Amino acid sequence: MSGRSAIATRLFWVCVAGGCAALWYGRPALVGTGAAVALVLLHRLDRPRRVRATIRRVVRRHARTLALRRRQERYVDAYGNTVEDGWLRERDYFAERTVLPALEARGFADETERRWDEILVVVDRIAAAENLPPEDAAPEDGIGYERYCAGLLTEAGWRARPTRASGDQGADVIAEHGGVRLVVQCKRYAKPVGNGAIQEVAAAARHWSGDLAAVVSNAGFTPAARKLAASTGVLLLHHDDLPEFRPERVRHGTRRRIEA
Repeated sequence: MSGRSAIATRLFWVCVAGGCAALWYGRPALVGTGAAVALVLLHRLDRPRRVRATIRRVVRRHARTLALRRRQERYVDAYGNTVEDGWLRERDYFAERTVLPALEARGFADETERRWDEILVVVDRIAAAENLPPEDAAPEDGIGYERYCAGLLTEAGWRARPTRASGDQGADVIAEHGGVRLVVQCKRYAKPVGNGAIQEVAAAARHWSGDLAAVVSNAGFTPAARKLAASTGVLLLHHDDLPEFRPERVRHGTRRRIEA
């Protein structure tokens, strides 16, 4: 039922009930009916504000994650152009899978289509405004970046150590927390990380008897890499995720997962 037909139905029944009551109670019932009609109309007039408030509330609840994904999925190519295809896909996915269901649950399903562009603008604005640690805090050289990631995991309570450059079998950092072993490959890139890193860290996790495998990068990941990671259980992380990174045991022998 559309919002317009719903309000018409509500007004109809308020008037019917008020008319019936007026037959018994006269003028007081008519005054009450008028007040009820005014409240219904005011509620309707306030609907756009409530829709906007719902959109902002949902987006702000995920502001930090969105900001990290925005940073991770945008990069500058060799020609100096900012490439944000990955972020645009992530933004649309979040809007479709998170914001629209929240609007529908609040009874605003009829607003979703015409509010789509507005939702995207709100997601962009809130993600861009979120305060994140400076990107240049991460070392640019590979070994320095590996030690940096190990240090962030140590802050989070892991016993983390970089591996030796030779014989690491694709693992840059080995970390343990609560009996969970995490095998990490670190990529300080200027462009999205591809399939190779996913394949290497998955093999490294088997070699090091790891419970979890992750690729940590300052950059984003290609769609193919994301698809491969989803099928192999490899976690794709930004280094800003690491200070709050915790293992969570999953019962019945299934793969352990990560709780950020």
